Parts: sequence; structure tokens; C-alpha cells
Amino acid sequence: MTAVPAAGPALPGSGVPVVPDCGGSVAPDSGVPALPRSGVPVVLVAHGSRDPRAAAATRALARAVEAARPGTPVLPSWLDHTDPGPTEVLRGLAATGHRTAVVVPLLLTAAYHRRVDVPAAVAAAREAAPELTVRVTDVLGPADGTVDAGLLAGLGHRLAEAGPGHVDALVLAAAGTRDARARGSVGRVAAALSAGFGVPCTVAYASAAPPVAGVAVTRWRAAGARRVAVCAYFLAPGLFHDAVVTAARRAGAVAVSAPLNDSPDLVDLVLRRVDVTVGDNRE
Repeated sequence: MTAVPAAGPALPGSGVPVVPDCGGSVAPDSGVPALPRSGVPVVLVAHGSRDPRAAAATRALARAVEAARPGTPVLPSWLDHTDPGPTEVLRGLAATGHRTAVVVPLLLTAAYHRRVDVPAAVAAAREAAPELTVRVTDVLGPADGTVDAGLLAGLGHRLAEAGPGHVDALVLAAAGTRDARARGSVGRVAAALSAGFGVPCTVAYASAAPPVAGVAVTRWRAAGARRVAVCAYFLAPGLFHDAVVTAARRAGAVAVSAPLNDSPDLVDLVLRRVDVTVGDNRE
């Protein structure tokens, strides 16, 4: 295991820039214009959860994105547990005269839902409304191996809000997946956080893959880290995030961050994904 520094630097909000220069693996945050570029409707596609807080967070994000880009309709949808689904929303746009739409998968990895569920929903919409051109953005996590600087900023801001002060080590806690490539992308985010904040960062999962957050925190403490903080790699609250919080605190974590929710950094990231896709005419 990586040796734990005796005293790590302060996290964002305590004297260290939120996203220092992490090298070529981090895409720069170019900023998002406040004025509309196209007015093309944007359909946000969330995973869905039995926990009503998750749907509320997605609706709040849709409102925030729409407010940041006046003139662009932004509509939430869900793959499971909550209505409407993306196919229904896309068919509704076609029925009201729209001929183009951009789908943004609210996913942090390109695992099963991005590879199978989202394309299936889009294909069903195209079959029902062939006059509608649907373009699909990259997921919000690393795209083409690159970690977006805005994503790191959002994670850093949430961690600062949790108030850990100085820490010796970090744990990046994600929902979990059996997809090895998707886990690799989570690892890239952890590496970028480690490089940016100057402390070691390991990965934990709430399900599907070891270790869980409590075990990851315990390992750091056994290795000599006195102050371990957990950075939540979640877009919305729910049962998995609750499990991370409970396990991490029991293991002695000094802080656990909140999900990204409708943070300005996440809003900017969504709009950058939209702008790149519209500019590329990607389908």
C-alpha cells in the first residue's frame, strides 16, 4: 500500500486549489456560455431509484441546467423506478414538432446502462418517431480516458463542504459495477484526485465489487492514516450513498461528502457534454 504522509495538505476550502494542474489526463474546464447555442431539447436520463430523493435530485438538476441555458428545454427521464422513461420523453418531443434532441446519460461510468439500456431507449424512440434525430452524449465520468476538470472541481467542492480539514488519505466511494472497464474509469478519477490534492486515494464501492467504504477506511487507518475522508462519487442521494455514509463513519472517517446533485460544477459539465455532441453532430 502507498505510504501515508504524516500530514496531508488541506482539502479545497482550506488553502489548496480545488483542482490543481493534474497533467494531461484531466480535461480543462472551458466554462459554459449562459446564452443558448441551439435551443435543441436536452433529455437527461438517470438510472432511477426506489428512493424518492434520487428523482427529486434529477428534477432539480434539470431545472438548474435549463436556467443556465435559457431557451433550451431540459427534460428529466429515468431508466427504472420513476416515470417518464427516455423513450416516452423523446416521443413526446417528436409529437410536439421537435426534430432534434440531445440525450445526456446521467451516469458516471460507461457500463451496462450506457452500453445497453440507453441505446435501447433511443432506438425505440427512433422507431416510433423516425423524423426525430437523437444525439447521445458521453457519460459524465471519464470520456476517452480523460477526467473532466469540472467533475473534479465538483467532487472537491462537495468534499470541502463536508469540512474534513487536513487529511492523510482519501477514499473515492462509488455505487459499484461488475464491469472491469467501468471500475477502471473510477480508478482514474481516484488517481486524479490523489494527484490534485497530494494525498493517496483508493476506491471503494457500495455494491458489486470490493472493498466497501468501511473496509477502505479501516485499511487506511491500519496503515497509519489518522484522518481519512470519503469522497462520494454519486450524482444523487439514495440507499447506496446512505450505506457509504454509515459504513465510513463507523470505520472512523472524518468526513463523507454529499452527492453532486444540482451543483454548478455538474450543471456546467452537462452543458459541456451537450455542446460537444451538438458540435460533433454525434448520434
